Amino acid sequence: MQSATFRNASTLQQLFQFLAAKTIAGEPDTLKEYTIGVEALGRRQDFDPKADPIVRVQSHRLRVKLKEYYDVEGSHDPIVVQIPKGHYVLSFEAASTGIIPDQSSVLESKALDSTSRVSKDSKVEGRVLDGRRFRLLFSRLVLIAAGVMLVFAVGWVVGNRQTRTGTGAETFFSSLGLAFGKSPDPAMAFWTTFLGGDSSPVIAYPDAVFLLDDSNDLFRFRQGASDGRGSLVEPHLAKQFASNPDLVAKAGQLYYENGYTGTGELESVGMLAGLLGRMGVKPIIKSSRDVTPDDLKQHNVILLGSPFQNVAVAQLLTTGDFRFENPDSRHEQWRAQIVNAHPKGNEAPVYHTERDPTTQVLKTDYSLISVVPGVVSGRYIAVMGGLDTEGTEGVTMFATSKQGIEEIERALASLGEPETRGETPTFQALVRVRLAKGYQVLDAGLVTVHAIHSASATRPANPASSRATH
Repeated sequence: MQSATFRNASTLQQLFQFLAAKTIAGEPDTLKEYTIGVEALGRRQDFDPKADPIVRVQSHRLRVKLKEYYDVEGSHDPIVVQIPKGHYVLSFEAASTGIIPDQSSVLESKALDSTSRVSKDSKVEGRVLDGRRFRLLFSRLVLIAAGVMLVFAVGWVVGNRQTRTGTGAETFFSSLGLAFGKSPDPAMAFWTTFLGGDSSPVIAYPDAVFLLDDSNDLFRFRQGASDGRGSLVEPHLAKQFASNPDLVAKAGQLYYENGYTGTGELESVGMLAGLLGRMGVKPIIKSSRDVTPDDLKQHNVILLGSPFQNVAVAQLLTTGDFRFENPDSRHEQWRAQIVNAHPKGNEAPVYHTERDPTTQVLKTDYSLISVVPGVVSGRYIAVMGGLDTEGTEGVTMFATSKQGIEEIERALASLGEPETRGETPTFQALVRVRLAKGYQVLDAGLVTVHAIHSASATRPANPASSRATH
């Protein structure tokens, strides 16, 4: 649970601890989809596993995460913990030295008593162990497993008592008096304070406009008025505002298309909806172009992505030392950067996407968490976006994790910021996101935090219409 692989996966940690506690307690009959959904994942009492696949989805993610762990950090662990496909009872297998079994195979848990013997053809990854050596090894491993899983069980029980005292929003909002960072679950405490009693905040994902030709090729349309999805594009507008006007001029008939969003933003919606769901909150999820003035007045709003893709971010993120900037409006391809208006200490004035110098594969992205006042008193806007879509995923993972919120809290304290005592802190946090293969988020770490003081935290202009760009 303390590994880098699981460090920021709070939902998977909670699920893993629950399954471990029930397995070790000898209660396999309780590991049903309904029980797991309600007791481990915070679903309501009317949870229907047939209509809501959350348990199957998160269990699959946990299997994938376990494989990632054993492929790297846990490659020398003496015990391999798995979730056999089609089941939720954990299995524990002795691993051979330096070799991890294929996770795609379903391993069968076997209870061995003191008289068990290893048959002549028994092998552990190709090495034959005599019965006495295997029994000695297995006994020691069982002791280790018992100790480790006891910690899991205790952690689950304590965490369950701390974060799940009820099933609805009423129970969740009874904790609004908790100071930021003082809850047993700092991530929930932070978002509790941000929501301020709003049981249906808005989560807005980007829906950048493209021009679509008859062969289904897309051309980026960065600016200029656009019409509804599927409507014809006037040729002179296409050539005037498209990023590559010469190529667009040869494309033939074009249509407006805004039905795409990034994979990182998709993952981010899932993480936020999952966290808020466990808190008894039902967010309103919509595209950024559908955010209305009434949304901004009646709800707290969480915007995902950078201003290059999310029109609401461009309109509403108007304060703070950090800003997104693209030196060339007609070319992007990872050229954008985050500019630091007031660098402190070892901070850099500019942060940009980093690539492997040989392969050019993306390896590092930079992202921002910005919490600013909303358009009316008592409402707030949170923006979480990266220079790249995977940066958005990484920063959301960071902002919904215990570790991430604790790092932000410590940084604000080091700036001499007073404890919030139920008030939403306004700040910008710069986060570094490490990637593998250019699209897999390895981890996210805090670079710096700049507070936004009330004197400088001017409220963003209330846009006259969420369809201003159409």
